[in-house]
Amino acid sequence: MVPDVLDIATLPGLEVVPAPARPLGSRGSRSDVADPAASELTSDARGVLARIPSWWRGQALAAGLDGRWLDVEQALAAEPPVALAPTPEDPEWSALSAEQVGAAYVESLSASTRSRHGRHYTPALLAAHLWKLVRQSLELSPRTRVLPGLVCDPACGAGALLLPALREHLHASYAEAPELVLEKLPALMEGIDADPAAVWIANVVLAAEMLPTLARVPTDRRQPLPALARVGDGLAPPSRRARIVVMNPPYGRVRLSPAERDRYAHVLYGHANMYGLFMAAGVDALDDHGVLAALVPTSFTSGRYSANLRSHLGEKAAMTAVTFVEDRSGVFGSVLQETCLATFERRKRRKTRIMSLGSTETAIASVKIQKSAEPWVLPRRSDDAAIAAAASAMTESMSSFGWSASTGPLVWNRRSEDLHASPGPNRSFVVWAADLDGGVLHRDAARDSMRYMALTKPSDGKVMVLDRPAVLVQRTTAPEQSRRLVAALLCETALKELGGRVTVENHVNVLRSTAKDLVLSYEAMTRLLATKALDQVMRCISGSVAVSAYELESIPLPSRDVVATWNALEGSALETAVAAAYRLNGS
Repeated sequence: MVPDVLDIATLPGLEVVPAPARPLGSRGSRSDVADPAASELTSDARGVLARIPSWWRGQALAAGLDGRWLDVEQALAAEPPVALAPTPEDPEWSALSAEQVGAAYVESLSASTRSRHGRHYTPALLAAHLWKLVRQSLELSPRTRVLPGLVCDPACGAGALLLPALREHLHASYAEAPELVLEKLPALMEGIDADPAAVWIANVVLAAEMLPTLARVPTDRRQPLPALARVGDGLAPPSRRARIVVMNPPYGRVRLSPAERDRYAHVLYGHANMYGLFMAAGVDALDDHGVLAALVPTSFTSGRYSANLRSHLGEKAAMTAVTFVEDRSGVFGSVLQETCLATFERRKRRKTRIMSLGSTETAIASVKIQKSAEPWVLPRRSDDAAIAAAASAMTESMSSFGWSASTGPLVWNRRSEDLHASPGPNRSFVVWAADLDGGVLHRDAARDSMRYMALTKPSDGKVMVLDRPAVLVQRTTAPEQSRRLVAALLCETALKELGGRVTVENHVNVLRSTAKDLVLSYEAMTRLLATKALDQVMRCISGSVAVSAYELESIPLPSRDVVATWNALEGSALETAVAAAYRLNGS
């Protein structure tokens, strides 16, 4: 059996030559990232390109073609990005699927190129599932899956997301005159990418799907197969509206020009992320019945930096389905992010179907569509469905009750020379995330070599010191930990024992109230954060192990009257009351 993902190092005749290091895309400008001239071909990548003619010949022979149609440069209306040296027949390559050819190219790129340009392989399973979601949204009959309009992938890479759509369309069009089917394809499918080599491979593998159709065209009427992908900027304003936009866009922070910031001001909050720009442009490119289907990180559903994007998406379309991808490896390379397949429809809809995809697809819940800029509450497990529904209907939050969260200011490796094992003049006790383990503020012995910070800068007295009570919450937990919310109270008594002030490291959120009329005391808030129900709410807001200050402030809460009653409750009584408010376990 041919593997789904190739190990490029095992392919014969390919020499690995590292590409020169370049600054990563997280701080680069978008014009550089989108520049076709910036394409960097390693010797491995050139080796992949050199084997394409042999692979094509095998595909054409299998379709019953001969003569000029065995030569990819004559059969396809697209030129390779570099001159192709003749290579001998390679049986291993002849057995590759179209998806595996594209994967071989992505794997051949240097790590720095993949990182800088956000080029990553789309597994065939996810491409097929994304197309399945599109079909469900468009209510396409299994018998008639002819494309109803333009399908566009603005970051098509080697064409993986277009392949399922093209296969179904060609199969469904069998009864139509084959030359007309091929002639109409450019009006029905378009791929765009900044990488000329990827675009050529996309055109080759898409054209290979057309070979059986071409074989049915009378010899004297055959024309070169159309190129369905082109080199370009996938964020450029479209010349025509699409019925379907599919994407596995590049991701990572990017620096925009002043004109670009103006163009995307309505979806930006702080820095720009490439995948967010593509989602915004994708939904704008749809026609009135269009569907956007995207393989993207889930951070757009809850992060502060995506607040305006959520608002824009909610205004333009409705997220009608989201499938959380359980196995994170193999989707975004070495980056550990929760990812999902999400579809947005222009038509009015009321519910979002939620599923998970691992070895099998599992239905989780169907919840009311959320459109606001606030974090979207989406259950990751079926037993969280009721709690997510209850939380998403609540109109109050930590923030609306006057609680604000901030990140601890100490980044230890920036102030390592000021960290000491012993107290001293003008030194502040340091609170580390490990000091919160177990939900009670204590002194973790493993951090005692950096237990005190010397306040050496003029601003330290204002910036680095906390001298009032607070609820401290860990920002990051380990995947194997049973809880995402781990909080401990820094009370007046503890502050006095620690010298009246502390310095909090940046893996800790500091939660404080600015309200004159406290709905919950600090002690009660700490107890609330320790309940099972609130931890489940947090998991519905973010599937990440991180708990951001923004997400903490955004936790939905019931009415003031209900929350106020929790001040007097502890232990099982509080667990029961909070569970009832969030409808946990049918309560």
